[in-house]
Amino acid sequence: MAERTRREVLLTFLLTPAVVLGVVALAVITFRTTFQIETLRQQSVLEATVSVANEKADRLDKRIIEEDNVVVAEADVTILGSLARRWLPTASRETPTVRAVVIMRADGDHDVYDFATQNPGPEDDAFRRMLVHRLLPHLDLQQGAAEQLRHLHRTLDGRSYLISYWQREHEGRKYLVVAWHDVPRIVHDLFPRMLEDATGHARVHVVDEEGRTVYGQPTVGGVFTVGRPFETTLYGWRLYATLTTAEELSESVERRRELEMVSVAVSFLVVAAGVIIVVVAAERERRLAALKSEFVANVSHELKTPLSLVRMFSELLSTGRVSDEAKRQKYLSIIVRESERLSALIENVLDFARLERGKVAYQFEYADVVEVVSRAVEAFRHRAEREGMVLDMQVESNMPRTVLDEQALELALVNLLDNAMKYAKDGKLIRVEVRLRSAKTIEIRVTDQGPGVPIDEQRRIFDRFVRGKGARDKQVRGSGIGLALVQHIASNHGGQVWVESTVGKGSSFLLTLPVRSQVSPSRAAFAQAPPNEAHRDASE
Repeated sequence: MAERTRREVLLTFLLTPAVVLGVVALAVITFRTTFQIETLRQQSVLEATVSVANEKADRLDKRIIEEDNVVVAEADVTILGSLARRWLPTASRETPTVRAVVIMRADGDHDVYDFATQNPGPEDDAFRRMLVHRLLPHLDLQQGAAEQLRHLHRTLDGRSYLISYWQREHEGRKYLVVAWHDVPRIVHDLFPRMLEDATGHARVHVVDEEGRTVYGQPTVGGVFTVGRPFETTLYGWRLYATLTTAEELSESVERRRELEMVSVAVSFLVVAAGVIIVVVAAERERRLAALKSEFVANVSHELKTPLSLVRMFSELLSTGRVSDEAKRQKYLSIIVRESERLSALIENVLDFARLERGKVAYQFEYADVVEVVSRAVEAFRHRAEREGMVLDMQVESNMPRTVLDEQALELALVNLLDNAMKYAKDGKLIRVEVRLRSAKTIEIRVTDQGPGVPIDEQRRIFDRFVRGKGARDKQVRGSGIGLALVQHIASNHGGQVWVESTVGKGSSFLLTLPVRSQVSPSRAAFAQAPPNEAHRDASE
């Protein structure tokens, strides 16, 4: 039995850390997975925002280049002077952002050969001067750039200029075709059509080289705001795109992450609590099994001792070897005493077995508490005198009658008195008091002058199979079920039982009963098995 218990303990202490480690590993993996999922969610939102920014910027570039291609087709350097006739009729429809087109010499003094504008005015001359004196130096007119469409985006004197240009060659002469785009018109007319999101899922704004907003409403920068320059046309400006649900998505991701972390934490705590409960329950069962084993050993010893004495003295008397009458009477009294002890022990064991099965039936009736207590005291008076102890009973006057089971209450008092005599042999006085604790409560107090009960044991001694350390050290005979029976009886009477004790100054066991005048249906029914813990008064 001991070997099996050791194996079970060893197995428990080996498996428990393994389970705990598994739970911790699962929690770590789950937390890591949660963070990875959050990162993937953010990455997917970021990729969607990048896609929107790229699509908007590329769309605008493509639209401006389409207008440039129309100009290229209409600006024929082989027929100088035909630009206005060829381009202007369709300019407002096909190239609305191109304000003017210039054909000029690509080298030398940069003479202007042809010029056409959608809105003639003083600004045209200013632009020609600006082109020749300030913009041409910034153009890439290398040989390798011939025939290739290029763009120049510059801010001069606080005004943004966008020009598209090509080089052409005819009859050995190099020409430069320049398209002047109306930037304000691009911002006011083209941006709304090219950059606005019809679904309302994205919001876009554009800033210049100095970070000033030229279009749209600025958005709060964050993980879900993406900025990029226009690749080929307005490359001095940057476009910023933000999903209109970015903030909601960010908050949703954060809430979901927190919820998942809380869920994981709660799951971990539940599993950990389950492991703790299992370990505690296993340890409790192990201790209970040990207590039961000790109980069986104690009961076996308690049965064996009186039986041995009864057998030994019976054999002496039956053989006729005892001739002295005084010895004969002494042996007979020993046989009677041990028989009574044996009967009491068997009754206790049987009563306890019935309690364990929940088969104890109480017969409640209107009765006199004092009478029941007196019977129990008188049953022990002879034993007390024999052991040199004084058994004193004090009863308060005008004690009321109440509803109780006389036999059960007497059994409880017998166990309390037996307990006092066994554990308080050094004391000379055992006092039993019956009084009213309150108008609705009767108190029965059994006080001894024994060694007392330590505070840490006062709660446990009413549990099944539990015996105090002092009893074990002094090898006092007992089974560990007497006080459990008392607790069960008190509880089913609607009362309480507890101990008040100071080590070295004796103990007082108090049993309370409610004052009732009628038998309630619940009290007349079968009683339940005893609880693990006794209800105790605050004075404990």
